[in-house]
Amino acid sequence: MQFNSFSDFINMGGYGFYVWLSFGAAALILTLLLISSKAGHQQIITQISKRKQREDKLRQAKELRKKQNEVLNEVTE
Repeated sequence: MQFNSFSDFINMGGYGFYVWLSFGAAALILTLLLISSKAGHQQIITQISKRKQREDKLRQAKELRKKQNEVLNEVTE
């Protein structure tokens, strides 16, 4: 399809309102999807980081208890 002027292009043969409305809606939905995906990705990264920190703390506490038990066993023997 060839248009004679820019206003003919915008008008789209009388269907411009529907064409541009659907184009705008699609662009808006895709933009919202992109933003939502990035936010979800960041949230998952944060959750993984917090879980790793928690596991590291538990591992350190377990090692500390083990060392304390070893020292206590040495003292009582």
